[in-house]
Amino acid sequence: MLELIYETHSLTTDNESGRATGWLPGELSEEGREQAVLLGERRRDVDAVFSSDLGRALETVAIAFAGTEVPVFYDWRLRECDYGALNGAPVGELETAKHVDVPYPGGESYRDVVVRVSSFLDDVRRGWDGKRIVVVSHAAPRWALQHLLEGVPLEELVGAPFDWQPGWEFRIE
Repeated sequence: MLELIYETHSLTTDNESGRATGWLPGELSEEGREQAVLLGERRRDVDAVFSSDLGRALETVAIAFAGTEVPVFYDWRLRECDYGALNGAPVGELETAKHVDVPYPGGESYRDVVVRVSSFLDDVRRGWDGKRIVVVSHAAPRWALQHLLEGVPLEELVGAPFDWQPGWEFRIE
């Protein structure tokens, strides 16, 4: 069994200003940097960290796991949904429900994110069975995990409000 703990990247300046960063790097806010320290304190007892390769996730992991021996791996498949022309746009312009199966102009759909995350899961299942790992990523990859591992309809997840919590835990047989 693989124990996968999902954590969102810490709060960003875009989050605070209501922007949808998408595939742009983004940067942590002052509060976000404090959150990253707390994430590290919560999760030092893991075998490995897997992170999105986008700037805000990189910064979160660098702060959270600084000075530890926990190995960190970066994987593009853990990126947020690519909003294409809407990367960096106000969140209200995304119309997420329309893009479950239809890609954003110049970007991808949420179903495309599920395919990416499914490929990631296949790899970690093979290489990390019996281990406890942390994944630091974004909203859409969490929805993909909940869809793939818990059977929650993607349409339901995409439309739901975001309620932050200190990690989501998945046990993968």
